Amino acid sequence: MSKVCEITGKRPRVGNNVSHANNKTKRKFYPNLHKKRFYLPEEDRWVTLKVSTTALRTINKNGITSVLKKARANGNVLV
Repeated sequence: MSKVCEITGKRPRVGNNVSHANNKTKRKFYPNLHKKRFYLPEEDRWVTLKVSTTALRTINKNGITSVLKKARANGNVLV
């Protein structure tokens, strides 16, 4: 499975490892993803999403229904 947040669309970024001698080698920065189950009372079902910790904070603040509605409008989530 891909390392992409299903709410925010965060994906791995590319950067450099920099040594003390200022040698640079390529590396990836991965988003902090977690598999989490959410209950949707409107649809009366459970949904499993792979979300970043930033998205979890947003869901805790605004609620799963409003966050899912906004993500569907952006085209990030297919659930």
